[in-house]
Amino acid sequence: MAESPPDWEFKDRDIVILRELSANPQISSRKLTEILDEEYGIDVSHVTVSESIRKMREEGVFRETIVPNEEYFIFGLFEFKFNPENFEEGWRDAMEYIRDDQHTLFYFLSDGEYQWKSVMMFPDRQSESHWIHEFYKEHGAVIENIRNSVIHNVLKFRTDPELLNDLSKHDE
Repeated sequence: MAESPPDWEFKDRDIVILRELSANPQISSRKLTEILDEEYGIDVSHVTVSESIRKMREEGVFRETIVPNEEYFIFGLFEFKFNPENFEEGWRDAMEYIRDDQHTLFYFLSDGEYQWKSVMMFPDRQSESHWIHEFYKEHGAVIENIRNSVIHNVLKFRTDPELLNDLSKHDE
């Protein structure tokens, strides 16, 4: 289920490429090549840049996804609290149900009372309510409670390029 972490040794070039892609995901490899040369003094061909992006993508150094504008869907944060009595026999089916559901955008494990969390997308509140109802019918014995919050007014959804500078410290 969990993928192995990327096995990647970052070159300065890779970090710059990730920073620039973070700032502008639609940037071309030719434009990246110009930026590498003009702003960072890194002289490589656009083929090398394309190859580096492809290899980082394949290794799982970064992930790509399409996230529709929040005007088209409603987003919700779902938090799942377990029923310990029935957890052992049904946890995997419940986890895979959430993970593989078409409405799940982002699914993760955390500490605390509500250990499974997901960000989900629905066309409307009625669909969201129906999903919750069906989930309880199918997996209610495993889950003691679902706490869900409406996500509205998304104010930021991106990775700041400066954060990626920390990757150069990753190999130290």
